[in-house]
Amino acid sequence: MKLDLSFVRSQFPAFSEPTLQGWAFFENAGGSYPCQQVVRRLTDFYMKNKVQPYYPYPASQRAGELMDASYSRIAAYLNVSPEEIHFGPSTTQNVYVLANAMRPMWQESDEIIVSCQDHEANAGAWRRLSEKGIKVIEWHVNPETGILDIHTLKGLFTDRTRMVAYPHCSNVIGDVNPVREISDLAHNHGALSVVDGVGYAPHGFPDLKEIQADIYLFSLYKTFGPHLGLMYVEKNLIGRMENQSHFFKKGITKSMITPAGPDHAQIASAQGIIDYFDVVYEHHFNAGASPSERNKALNQLFHQHEERLMEPLLKFLKSRTDIRLVGPDRVTSRAPIISILPLKKDINEVYQALVGHKIMLGIGDFYAVRPLLDMEIPGDPGVIRMSFMHYTSPEEITQLIDGLKAAL
Repeated sequence: MKLDLSFVRSQFPAFSEPTLQGWAFFENAGGSYPCQQVVRRLTDFYMKNKVQPYYPYPASQRAGELMDASYSRIAAYLNVSPEEIHFGPSTTQNVYVLANAMRPMWQESDEIIVSCQDHEANAGAWRRLSEKGIKVIEWHVNPETGILDIHTLKGLFTDRTRMVAYPHCSNVIGDVNPVREISDLAHNHGALSVVDGVGYAPHGFPDLKEIQADIYLFSLYKTFGPHLGLMYVEKNLIGRMENQSHFFKKGITKSMITPAGPDHAQIASAQGIIDYFDVVYEHHFNAGASPSERNKALNQLFHQHEERLMEPLLKFLKSRTDIRLVGPDRVTSRAPIISILPLKKDINEVYQALVGHKIMLGIGDFYAVRPLLDMEIPGDPGVIRMSFMHYTSPEEITQLIDGLKAAL
């Protein structure tokens, strides 16, 4: 089955927006285009249901129903229970709250392993627990490839290890980590597996039952949705955490790790992501599959298209002697998050030339300061990052390659 790219792009208002015509979007790791289903649901909620939810009058009842549907429908695609899904303002904020909620679970001098491949959103708050008596063990990346080595991790565990925090996929390296293997390893040592899925989830929602993570976090604004952070927390785990909300919310798991009041409209519109997935699934496959089965089929469809897009780009980059490719040069087991470092021209000059070629992409450290430090790449100016999605076209890849030829 081949992805019907015209149909997919018709679901995103950005591709018919006149002010964006001619521009190729390669900064998707910073935030994707929203699908029309999310835009419509958000607009509709503000027009009809922007009231306090769950009261017994129609507009309020409907508001609550829409919010509840987002929890249940997203949970079904992730293959977990709705009560295990929590929405917060961002992944950074969610990790901060989790770190404070989980600290009382552990004793003085207990240990947590935190990878050095992370976006700082899934690193800083855990590392600050060192100020509260927790010993932080760093899992460094390979200085040449940026990859995390499982054999290195095995040597970091002790009988005091309580948690391993790491990314499903780095937002500058692009390498996909074997989450199930790491989760099993953590559980064998009595530790929790905490996964930052911000880089990975835009390329396919994971089956959380299969990967066995205890906590999994990602950003909905990078998966075609509103600006919210989503966190999955295994239902038996949350009861061990310290309540971070109002005192009268203790024991109400839906509130204990989301101290800020929920953004009703954004939560209600989040199910627009599932509307989009369902529409794409039904366009390509026979209807009738369960949400988790639909998710697996879509993942394969999306990954195959993204791999086809990566092949000519990586082939071109590997042919150049005037750049350093940051991360693996293979198509498989990596996400289309590709970073480069020019070797013979000023990085800012190359970047500006790419923008002049109507390429939208990023430059900097992308809050991935630690992997760049391990690889001895200065965070300022950092790297040029090219990130794309299943809605990216082969013509846009050609535009990017032509732009790189001119810029380099």
